[in-house]
Amino acid sequence: MDTLAITKFEKLFSTPVFRFNLADSAALNRDLLAEGARLRSTSEGVDKSNRGGWHSAGNLFENEAACIQRLKSEALIAVATASRKIGAKADLDALDVKLFAWMNANPPGGFNAPHTHPGAHWSGVYYVAQPEVDEGSSGKIEFLDPRSDLPSWRLLKAPAFNAKKAIRPMPGEMILFPSYLVHWVYPNEAPEERVTIAFNATYRKQRKAAVK
Repeated sequence: MDTLAITKFEKLFSTPVFRFNLADSAALNRDLLAEGARLRSTSEGVDKSNRGGWHSAGNLFENEAACIQRLKSEALIAVATASRKIGAKADLDALDVKLFAWMNANPPGGFNAPHTHPGAHWSGVYYVAQPEVDEGSSGKIEFLDPRSDLPSWRLLKAPAFNAKKAIRPMPGEMILFPSYLVHWVYPNEAPEERVTIAFNATYRKQRKAAVK
């Protein structure tokens, strides 16, 4: 006879990670690659977390190309969906959302070093081109546990207390995660480029209109 019953179970201080699939992504990705090629022909890009690859300059979501603006709209939907899913009690419609995006192109050997995105609420990555591989870690993005002082918990081998988590999203997939989460991208081991569009989303109080 059982003498102990669970009355409540909570997941305290968990870190949410969302994965979305975009409809008609093949056509969208084709247009994004074409626009990316155009941008690369006019700009050498900038150096950020990228190592051996190309990182677009400025805010990509200010680009008026239809494919970029469609992705911006999808990003806004994903951010609102995730914010509501985690139980945000704020009136999201009363807040402004600032989006800042950039394109990454990782050639063979290219990768992104571990980093965070300070100041933002959500960070996202949309996968435009992801070369297929039979084995290895090529194309994976890895997240590191932001909590400290957990070595003793590794003994239990419970997934919730793993030190890291790596996933390999497919083209047409968008992932969204809190911007404080340390992440990095494994070196591209394929002969083709890995192309993504990353973005930050930051909520802000709406500015009151000036009284005339």
